Amino acid sequence: MAVVREICRAVSLPVQFGGGLRDERAVLQALELGVARVVLGTVAVKKPDVVKALATRLGEKLAVGIDAKGGMVAVEGWVATSEMTGLDLARRMIEAGVRRFIYTDIARDGMLCGPDLAGAAALQVLGGRVIASGGVGSLSHVAQAARAGVEGLIVGKALYEGRFTLRQALSAVESIGA
Repeated sequence: MAVVREICRAVSLPVQFGGGLRDERAVLQALELGVARVVLGTVAVKKPDVVKALATRLGEKLAVGIDAKGGMVAVEGWVATSEMTGLDLARRMIEAGVRRFIYTDIARDGMLCGPDLAGAAALQVLGGRVIASGGVGSLSHVAQAARAGVEGLIVGKALYEGRFTLRQALSAVESIGA
């Protein structure tokens, strides 16, 4: 957690943090370090009551990560697959008060083939705001995501490989009025 604290101090941007947050204590510790939003994954499947209590308490500072593998939710850092679909988890979490989701189609992650916007749209129909992740490889993908109405887009490999810059991605979104 020391690294998280240093990142929060070093940047003048909101920091979103997820991974390994399995209980209320860990979530509150991350927020105390300066994190603007926490993302819960495995705990949403295994301890939904914890997420419900945190959603009531934290509101916009909480998101649930839905990492889908063949439509099923992956847990434990993508090592295991649950018997719950992404849509079922989203429904349960919306009932628990969660309003924002980070949606990743694991099969697309790092593949540069485009994000799963149909999967993201299904979550949006349920009433959730969605940040899509996995598969972004071009400015065209960025524009498609903006047109689809996702709240945000997580881009990794495409930036690392220099396929486009953050500035170019922001310009692509602005040019379509999103």
